[in-house]
Amino acid sequence: MNTDDIRKYCLSFRDSTEKLQWGDALCFRTAGKMFAVLGLDRVRLSFKCAPEAFAELIEREDIRPAPYVGRFKWVMLDRLDAVASAELKVLIRQSYEMISAKTPRQASRRTARARAVKKSAARVRTNRHAKKKK
Repeated sequence: MNTDDIRKYCLSFRDSTEKLQWGDALCFRTAGKMFAVLGLDRVRLSFKCAPEAFAELIEREDIRPAPYVGRFKWVMLDRLDAVASAELKVLIRQSYEMISAKTPRQASRRTARARAVKKSAARVRTNRHAKKKK
């Protein structure tokens, strides 16, 4: 996979977004939480993985714990071909799924719905109050 393939693949996930950060890092997020980081100037890729996959991956050549987040089981591929394309897709999908499972998506939807109901009720009260004054 090349950088364009990785970008398209990461953006194909539900609610995923991208943002350029730290100068050359394209960060892919879901609900505001990163699930992959693609370095553009010096091509490299970081993503979260399961503990057992982390232990296996860091034993391979050109794969190491990601700086700053390695303790959270993130790995960094120094070369995009350090892992076969099919396996890389599986690893990125797993990262997305682990991160999206931790996001309070349902809670935020309920909160947004509750806010909308409150606003609607406030409008009704305001309209009633305005009619009484006339």
